[in-house]
Amino acid sequence: MIEIVKPCEKEIAALPLTIREDLADAIARLDAGLLLSMPLSRPMPDIGRGVSELRLRDRSGIYRVFYVVRQRSAVYVLHAMKKTTQATPHQTIKLVRKRLMEVLP
Repeated sequence: MIEIVKPCEKEIAALPLTIREDLADAIARLDAGLLLSMPLSRPMPDIGRGVSELRLRDRSGIYRVFYVVRQRSAVYVLHAMKKTTQATPHQTIKLVRKRLMEVLP
């Protein structure tokens, strides 16, 4: 089951088409129960337990999509953004944590 947090739907819609296609492929693999690893996906334990980021790139830039998988049966897509700095901005970390708390019991 794929669950996209409501505000994240708009963020994904704003991504370039090639990035959305790559994202759809990665999410389909997660939904099939496959584990993704570097360079496509990286764990983000500083944000929350089980949170990872998809690392997507095209000519227009570098993009990150944060997600969490729970019990291999549910994938929650929490936040999508264009990467503009080397490190993940603190504002982004706070936002992903907030959305994580909203989807997990």
